[in-house]
Amino acid sequence: MKNNLLTSAFILGMIVLYSIPAKSQDLDALLEKESKPLTTYATATFKSTRIVNGHSVERMKKKQLEFRVSHRFGELNTGSYNFWGIDQGTIHLALEYGLTDWLEIGIGRSTYEKTADAFAKVSILRQSAGEKNMPIQLSYLSSTEIIGLNTNPAMQQNFSSRMSFVNQILIARKFNESLSLQLTPTYIHRNLVPTELDRNDLFALGIGGRYKITKRMAFNVEYFYVYRDNAITLPVTYYNPLSVGIDIETGGHVFQIMLTNSTAMREGGFIGKTTGGWSNAGIHLGFNISRVFSFNK
Repeated sequence: MKNNLLTSAFILGMIVLYSIPAKSQDLDALLEKESKPLTTYATATFKSTRIVNGHSVERMKKKQLEFRVSHRFGELNTGSYNFWGIDQGTIHLALEYGLTDWLEIGIGRSTYEKTADAFAKVSILRQSAGEKNMPIQLSYLSSTEIIGLNTNPAMQQNFSSRMSFVNQILIARKFNESLSLQLTPTYIHRNLVPTELDRNDLFALGIGGRYKITKRMAFNVEYFYVYRDNAITLPVTYYNPLSVGIDIETGGHVFQIMLTNSTAMREGGFIGKTTGGWSNAGIHLGFNISRVFSFNK
């Protein structure tokens, strides 16, 4: 009996001794795992899918649908007869949907030139810090625009003359909780241009920024430099689009109010066809209203 007790005690002691290193190794592995740097991703670089007129790097999440209403009044320099532009208006309606967390598609219709448009926006890189360090957020936008206006005989004879194509690279960085900036290299091809002197291909560089004023309010600014090598020979004076605005978040809505020298609210229009200038009060009061519906359970 005594020998059996000694044997049992010896076996129990050996089990305890062998289990201590194993538990120590498990603890070391857990501590090593916890000490590794985690990856944190930047969120809400911009509050909306638009900075002002142009697209931001933001997109709808998977199974989210956005209904967007954009409105631009007439130019302020039209005077009191048109109530400084309030009597006039241009509207753009759009539906935008997140197919996945990295792909958004959208369609729209504008009273400006009776234009229909469709686009796809792909998120390529996400800004992150920690184990995965990426200093920027990168997206690609491709859109097609079709002019429905019938004033040009060439467009009535050939449907493809109504079409133009926009390609953009959206490069953004959120520097802190208040400041975000974006660069937008842009290429536009137009199948038909107003005159023989106009170029079918346009290149532009956009820069936009957002500065958060309060938890639910931010100041936005956006400017596109459009390269035209023959600008002085064109029969129409075009201006580079400059827009400033305020974002106001109200629950499920984002309300944007702005001043801009562009009538159009799609890239082919406000980048390529802006004819109003800030210097002569050719600017418009406008707003965007968006409402997001989620189909996620």
